[in-house]
Amino acid sequence: MDTQRNVIALGFFDGVHLGHGALLRRVGSRAAELGARPCAFTFDQSPAAALTGREVPLLTGVDDRAWLMETLYGIREVIVAPFALMRAMDWRAFVGDYLRREHGAVHVVAGHDFHFGRGGEGSPRRLKEECARLGMGCDIIPRVELDGVTVSSTHIRGLVERGELEEANRFLGHPFVLSGTVVHGSELGRTLGTPTANLPVPPGAIVPAFGVYAGRVYLPDGGARLAVANVGVRPTVSTGGAEVTVEPWILDFAGDLYGRFLRLELHKRLRPERKFSGVDELRAAILENAGQTRAYFAAKERASC
Repeated sequence: MDTQRNVIALGFFDGVHLGHGALLRRVGSRAAELGARPCAFTFDQSPAAALTGREVPLLTGVDDRAWLMETLYGIREVIVAPFALMRAMDWRAFVGDYLRREHGAVHVVAGHDFHFGRGGEGSPRRLKEECARLGMGCDIIPRVELDGVTVSSTHIRGLVERGELEEANRFLGHPFVLSGTVVHGSELGRTLGTPTANLPVPPGAIVPAFGVYAGRVYLPDGGARLAVANVGVRPTVSTGGAEVTVEPWILDFAGDLYGRFLRLELHKRLRPERKFSGVDELRAAILENAGQTRAYFAAKERASC
């Protein structure tokens, strides 16, 4: 049993978008009122994918989800539960035994569409009633809209798949994030003078529309650098059937990053991926994209002043 008093946000939180942010901010305020710790509960796999058998590409893996919740909203602990176990649990046991007794919940916060327990029998109404019976607090957060559109992971996935990253980031409330451990690639970038850090796309992760993006990389030492990131199969230098990769060229950086963990933000799609006539034309395009990236972030900085 967790002896710490916790206020817990309930949900899957894929993407940690503005709608999720409303829950997480409420958790923070309730935790401050109650002298408790702000926490969040999430699953180890997509409930939609598990229940329908369809592949649902994820906007964020578990680690990025936790990092975003902790960094942006001050969440102190992210509880990652196995969905297979949760879907078999009686909904009352989930509230009383799992949340209250095992995880020290004194207050929970859920969205208007949160369902839980065996057969999805747990509903926001039942959650609120059971919490009241057990002496726990409960807030149910209504849907969040932006420009008349409901903020949802489904809507944001569509934007990312079309390469509309600036619009996706508006609905996320933060830049779209990809992370992973740098692996060895073809090292063509070194030949071109534009060495890239190769990040394999994690299994089950969403792949943004192929193209070149203005981005920012967070380095292992905590520093950040602008980056030109290619997402795709590198048609100029690869043959058919090439693996999809994410390859940021980190501007103003020199160093060996193989085997190191990087977190990459994608801010704007600069152009679609295309096949060039040769490596010289490719290099010229990459250098042009570097200039566009610098100009893009300089304009953002001026606008924020």
